[in-house]
Amino acid sequence: MQQLQRFVQAALGVIFRHPVTGTSIVPILPDGRIVLIQRRDNGRWSLPGGIVDWGEDIPTSVKRELTEETGLDLIHIKRLVGVYSDPTRDPRFHSICVLVEAAVEGRMLAQDKLEVMDVRAFHLGEIPQGELSHDHDRQLADYLRGVTVLA
Repeated sequence: MQQLQRFVQAALGVIFRHPVTGTSIVPILPDGRIVLIQRRDNGRWSLPGGIVDWGEDIPTSVKRELTEETGLDLIHIKRLVGVYSDPTRDPRFHSICVLVEAAVEGRMLAQDKLEVMDVRAFHLGEIPQGELSHDHDRQLADYLRGVTVLA
C-alpha cells in the first residue's frame, strides 16, 4: 500500500509539477505575409500554436495546431527559431515552447472557434508588435533578427 501511495504521489508530481511542452509557429505565406490568430481568451493577437499532445512529436503538433487554428496547410518547417522556457512566459502554467518558422499555404479559416476569434495575414509593418499575447513579441522579434534562441 505504501508503494502504491509513493507511485501515485510521483505520478501526480510528474503531471502537475513539470512544465508542459508546446509549439508556436511563424507561418509564412507564399507572398511573405505572417499569419497571426486573435485569441478568444484575451482578445490579443498571437502566433498560432499549442500544447503537444501525448504521443505526438513537434512536427506533427505544428501541423495539427496550424490547421486547427488557421485552416492553413503546412508545406514544410523552415527552421527552428528558439526554445522558450521562462516559467512566467505563459500566464496559465509553466510551459516550454518550441518556436518554428513554417512555409504555409491554403485558405485561412479558424477551425477551433473555442480558442480563436480571427485569423489574419500581416505584412511586417502591420503586425501589432508590443501588444501580442504571452511572450510572442519576443518570439517574433527573435525570428525577425534571424537568430536561434535558447531562453
